[in-house]
Amino acid sequence: MGAIFTCSIDDGHPSDLKMADLLARHGLTGTFYVPLANREGLPVMEPAQVRDLAGSFEIGSHTLDHSYLKSISDDEARRQVVEGKHRLEDELGQTVPGFCYPGGRFDKRHVNMVRDTGFAYARTTRNLCFHPGQAPHEMPTTIQFYPHGKGVYVRNFVSGGEWATRMPGLHDALRPREWTGRLYALFDRAVRDGSVFHLWCHSHDIDAIEGWQEMDRFLAYAATGTKKNDRLNNHELAARFFKCINPGVSS
Repeated sequence: MGAIFTCSIDDGHPSDLKMADLLARHGLTGTFYVPLANREGLPVMEPAQVRDLAGSFEIGSHTLDHSYLKSISDDEARRQVVEGKHRLEDELGQTVPGFCYPGGRFDKRHVNMVRDTGFAYARTTRNLCFHPGQAPHEMPTTIQFYPHGKGVYVRNFVSGGEWATRMPGLHDALRPREWTGRLYALFDRAVRDGSVFHLWCHSHDIDAIEGWQEMDRFLAYAATGTKKNDRLNNHELAARFFKCINPGVSS
């Protein structure tokens, strides 16, 4: 039947360029969520590199400096969201329709800030989902490319709600002995069901775990289970499922 494939890469690290090369090699696409700086001390791509990346991939906002919105005041959170969008748009010379909540830490007031700023959609870190969510500013994912222990999936499942629809994903995540087996198990389910598979990652994590060969293998596998018109960036995914979103404009 085939899956709908999308991929998110967070934090704007220079190694995102390596991830872009892999996606392009396998005919896949995705969205890179880029802060202007990173308060945790990690490097970010130079503006020229981000502009080059925008020629082939969607660029989304990730606040000004990767601030966790729940850890700062409302005024500062609003500044992070608004200026993060506008400064990134100034650098790119184009609209930025998508936002990703740093660390997946947000609440309803932050959703409202993001929507009121003019973002068409926003992505969370809720996993084990095979759909784009119920609201365009709280889009979930399927799995992170990272060797998490099983307890991480259980905690995310418990805190994320929608337990009935996410239970098959939890089962798939807990069954394999090796962490890489979870990627294939969840992707295979999406192929069987003709549903959404949303991979997300940090390229600096892939550096740290020396996981580039495994990512290459998995993307090759994902390409075999997806048709060309079902390989979407996050904005295209949101536009396909949410009638309120025009894929050609930011809001």
